[in-house]
Amino acid sequence: MYTESEAKKIGVVGWVKNTRKGTVIGQVQGPEEKVNSMKSWLSRVGSPSSRIDRTNFSNEKAISKLEYTNFSIRY
Repeated sequence: MYTESEAKKIGVVGWVKNTRKGTVIGQVQGPEEKVNSMKSWLSRVGSPSSRIDRTNFSNEKAISKLEYTNFSIRY
C-alpha cells in the first residue's frame, strides 16, 4: 500500500513482493532518474512497519519498452 502509493507518486511501474525470509523482491521500471528516486525511497524510508537493514539492487539494465503498465503488490 505505501510502496505502491510511493511508486505511483514517483512515476515508476513494476511490482514488489514480501518473501517468507522477511525480505522484499521486485522489479522497478521507468526513466533512470525516477527509478533512482524509488531505489532511494526503498533504501531509506520504506513502509512504516518495515525495518531496512540493507538493500541490494541487481540485474539493472536499460530497456527499450516498459514491461508493466502500473505498480502492484504481489502476494
